Amino acid sequence: MGEIEQRPTPGSRLGAPENSGISTLEHGQKPPPTPSGKLISIKIQMLDDTQEAFEVPQRAPGKVLLDAVCNHLNLVEGDYFGLEFPDHKKITVWLDLLKPIVKQIRRPKHVVVKFVVKFFPPDHAQLQEELTRYLFALQVKQDLAQGRLTCNDTSAALLISHIVQSEIGDFDEALDREHLAKNKYIPQQDALEDKIVEFHHNHIGQTPAESDFQLLEIARRLEMYGIRLHPAKDREGTKINLAVANTGILVFQGFTKINAFNWAKVRKLSFKRKRFLIKLRPDANSSYQDTLEFLMASRDFCKSFWKICVEHHAFFRLFEEPKPKPKPVLFSRGSSFRFSGRTQKQVLDYVKEGGHKKVQFERKHSRIHSIRSLASQPAEPNSEVPKQSPQSTGLTYGEGAELPGGQSCQQGRELKVSAEEPGPQQSPSLQKSPLGNKKADGAIMVTMEEEEEAVKDRSQQSKPQPLQPSTGSLTGSPHLSELSVNSQGGAAPANVTLSPNLSPDTKQASPLVSPLLNDQACPRTDDEEEVRRKRFPTDKAYFIAKEVSTTERTYLKDLEVITSWFQSTVSKEDSMPETLKSLIFPNFEPLHKFHTSFLKEIEQRLALWEGRSNAHIQGDYQRIGDVMLKNIQGMKPLAVHLWKHNEALEGLENGIKGSRRLENFCRDFELQKVCYLPLNTFLLRPLHRLMHYKQVLERLCKHHPPSHADFRDCRAALAEITEMVAQLHGTMIKMENFQKLHELKKDLIGVDNLVIPGREFIRLGSLSKLSGKGLQQRMFFLFNDVLLYTSRGLTASNQFKVHGQLPLYGMTIEESEDQWGVPHCLTLRGQRQSIIVAASSRSEMQKWVEDIQMAIDLAEKSSGPTPELLASSPPDNKSPEEGMAVDQESEDDLSASRTSLERQAPHRGNTMVHVCWHRNTSVSMVDFSIAVENQLSGNLLRKFKNSNGWQKLWVVFTNFCLFFYKSHQDSHPLASLPLLGYSLTVPSESENIHKDYVFKLHFKSHVYYFRAESEYTFDRWMEVIRSATSSASRTHILSHKESHVY
Repeated sequence: MGEIEQRPTPGSRLGAPENSGISTLEHGQKPPPTPSGKLISIKIQMLDDTQEAFEVPQRAPGKVLLDAVCNHLNLVEGDYFGLEFPDHKKITVWLDLLKPIVKQIRRPKHVVVKFVVKFFPPDHAQLQEELTRYLFALQVKQDLAQGRLTCNDTSAALLISHIVQSEIGDFDEALDREHLAKNKYIPQQDALEDKIVEFHHNHIGQTPAESDFQLLEIARRLEMYGIRLHPAKDREGTKINLAVANTGILVFQGFTKINAFNWAKVRKLSFKRKRFLIKLRPDANSSYQDTLEFLMASRDFCKSFWKICVEHHAFFRLFEEPKPKPKPVLFSRGSSFRFSGRTQKQVLDYVKEGGHKKVQFERKHSRIHSIRSLASQPAEPNSEVPKQSPQSTGLTYGEGAELPGGQSCQQGRELKVSAEEPGPQQSPSLQKSPLGNKKADGAIMVTMEEEEEAVKDRSQQSKPQPLQPSTGSLTGSPHLSELSVNSQGGAAPANVTLSPNLSPDTKQASPLVSPLLNDQACPRTDDEEEVRRKRFPTDKAYFIAKEVSTTERTYLKDLEVITSWFQSTVSKEDSMPETLKSLIFPNFEPLHKFHTSFLKEIEQRLALWEGRSNAHIQGDYQRIGDVMLKNIQGMKPLAVHLWKHNEALEGLENGIKGSRRLENFCRDFELQKVCYLPLNTFLLRPLHRLMHYKQVLERLCKHHPPSHADFRDCRAALAEITEMVAQLHGTMIKMENFQKLHELKKDLIGVDNLVIPGREFIRLGSLSKLSGKGLQQRMFFLFNDVLLYTSRGLTASNQFKVHGQLPLYGMTIEESEDQWGVPHCLTLRGQRQSIIVAASSRSEMQKWVEDIQMAIDLAEKSSGPTPELLASSPPDNKSPEEGMAVDQESEDDLSASRTSLERQAPHRGNTMVHVCWHRNTSVSMVDFSIAVENQLSGNLLRKFKNSNGWQKLWVVFTNFCLFFYKSHQDSHPLASLPLLGYSLTVPSESENIHKDYVFKLHFKSHVYYFRAESEYTFDRWMEVIRSATSSASRTHILSHKESHVY
């Protein structure tokens, strides 16, 4: 009888000496020497039906052969694949990676080994490389042809239409029918030909990479996706089939699933002769016996299936490869088999840490050439494998050993790949970076990470580098990359954009053409900056006054977005009704005129303060309070315009709701480079600016002693501005909530009436939802009356589709880590539905618990139940005890739902929602309010980790993001850096940054240094950036009395 007891240890496989192969080595690490001796040639049949011969030492373990195949394909995510072959008893088995090949393949000359997909993840978006998804698509194509992947006619036709799109390109009916006549993708294909051609017509413009993604999106929802049936009988002798998947062990009758045993419920797996045994955890609510027994055809069949189960459990549930048990001195009991390879957790961690250049690969059956969508910086995975707890992985393989209560599985070390290590040289096609068919009006907005990589490439090109094999990859999937490019030539509506080369959503390669990317574009300053700095005043009041000047410049530019750019665009097109024009522009133009004069007066005062004018000899100009008092008093007559901004915001959103033409017009304007934030955000800027004046004056009053000449003016100005803020505070809160609801509405599909009177936004963020397919990443949106959960698919609009809603009225929340064996786990029990979710960390869980409980309290005080939100998607009504089945779409609805999404506007891949999704975090309305108060502008010197010298840049911090300009005179940013997830520190001695006032931003392998001009500005930048990199707790910021409604 075979048995293996799983004893997790703190050791880590990554980087261990015994591991070799392209998929497990860090940069610079050499594989151990392979066994010498006679070479044997083994034929491998690839997924594209080609055959390749590989010569390996006959005593080499199976891993050497698998690594050779992965090297040949330049495949980084080879851990999802395996090699299968018929053994001497004609039973198809997997090649054991630890045993010598010669002991497994008896007659290598007469055996063809197949390279196929072994582990099918719950979400294909976890596959980071385009090549990996292409190979998975080939596997789906093969399973369709062999009849393994069964589905209804609609799904089959839809799958084949995507295969045809990837192989021959856009729709041409004559070409389609000719191609289908020559290629049989499924038995009885002729009956589906018309439907296939009809579906193919909807895919015009879709690239092969997009087709692969859509193919997997449809296939993963099918019951037989990734299923390999193993014939067996139950205790009554009924013929059944067993299968194993990422979620656990499945039982089929024919092709119909009749039962499932999730890994969380399974305590032990073992086999005895030809009996396969599943020992379940005790469950008072279950009618099953403690141990289930299935009879298979022979001991070899039984052992083969047991091995596959062991490997699936280890790959999907463990943090690291289990270490082998020490060999017994005298007697051996049971099988010595164990899982060998990286777990999915390690694969995801490794790929997102590794940086790799783009390489080409050939699609054998496609007439369309494809470049693997790789980049040189890591991307966030679409779905993190959740951290495990002792109960979630406490599975024993074999008989005779119970799981110790205190046993735990510690997380393996994350593989850190140095960003400075050289990779293969970039191909000329990638250096050209064409923009494709889309227009760019002058400048391309990139993110700091892309800029950092360009600097790194130039520094590496200046010295010879040895060629090294690629050891990791960046994603070609629609994930948020650390390299973001706005292909429209403008900044993102909400501070981050998707890289075109990383997403099948867009067709272009990433354009590395920005003046900011050239070293010569921004002067490098060092000692001369120190000399210039010493000439200026050192009084803190001076730097506070200078902050007023720098932020006023940014505020004026924001006003110009409305008064100049937006108004000019409106005047050219007859898209906006005159009543709306008269509501917006006449209420912003007087503000722009006033603040232009205000800025001029502040700059004149600073010039006198700095001694750049002889006028300072004739009077005391080292103060700012008198200027502030005069202009704040001058603002009072403008309050009538500020009161109108609420009407302007509501009028614009109502106009967009009632006019498709105006909606398209505003969407197109948001794509322009000057509109670096959502358009409606600029309508809130005047009210936010009043709060900034109040904060500045509070700091001045705190700094000056009462005897100071400027104290009286500062205190009087503070009293005036405090009065204005108090009068407009309620309007501002109402407008912020209204604006946020409309912004979220653009990110969601499946919602009819998100913006209704009385609804408040509270928090949004990424959580893992426990379902029948395990933990799957979902985006949650919490309001004061309802909790929505959504998923992000590959659509032209990059929106999130609502899967369900949980009204908060009558809901309860409880921590349930012990019950489900998942760290940071919560059970949300509603009146109609319950779900189980897991946060990424303890602190994230506490934030959600706090806000959900507060929202439940608010809902209890409300008048009644929530109006229905979902437009079409029914709620998931499965209870937790039933396994929380994954949110399903019927196969017949797949085509209709997808094509309706594709009609949406392709511009929603760049919002705060997407940042939270890809960085697996959350942000609340309280955080947004704090971010509004902590806006800052000014010059900073910036340095990359591996660059020489410093670059002077104009930097604007707003909406959790840093925007970078060559100078304050520029109308649009050239680069951006979303800060959620980043850490803020000061450099250590070992980093050799021997300068004053330097702070450091780092996220995974990205490291940036910034220098401020004074201690005050250094403290201010640290203060505002910290507010973005660490979310606040609601209880510390907002009392229930400040709750607001629209």
